[in-house]
Amino acid sequence: MLQGSNNNIRFPVAISLSLISFVTCNTIRPALVNRKLLDMQVDAPLAAWIHNYLTGRPQSDVRLGNITSSDTIVRSTGAPQGTVLSPFLFTLYTSDFRFFSQSCHLQKFLDDSAIVGCISRGQEEEYRSVVDRFVEWCGLNHLQLNVTKTKKLVVDFRK
Repeated sequence: MLQGSNNNIRFPVAISLSLISFVTCNTIRPALVNRKLLDMQVDAPLAAWIHNYLTGRPQSDVRLGNITSSDTIVRSTGAPQGTVLSPFLFTLYTSDFRFFSQSCHLQKFLDDSAIVGCISRGQEEEYRSVVDRFVEWCGLNHLQLNVTKTKKLVVDFRK
């Protein structure tokens, strides 16, 4: 992201950083996971096993706000929390959105992501476009953004 020219380092005028957080892994759609796995050329029997693992799971001791229920419900979306497989599935589920250029890139951290853009001469169209495309992609993939945890930081190098 820093540009070098004849041993001189030129810094961008500003860096924009959007820290984006997802609500949870509970909105993962098993059919979409299955399709993505098959697109990645994962063996069909393994993709079917994972689809079956994510579909029709009994879940008990559900907490919504201050209300706790010991009733068992059947879930057919999301990945079971507290398992080793869930973070891996979420990483696979989100792997089809990537972006990297000279001035802007997306960095993922499991259920959080960061979009970093180097802004020079007020040119932030690429950065804004990546943020807009990422938000649109999240909607198409049934991923809900946690707007209370999503933050934007701008570091301005002008004096």
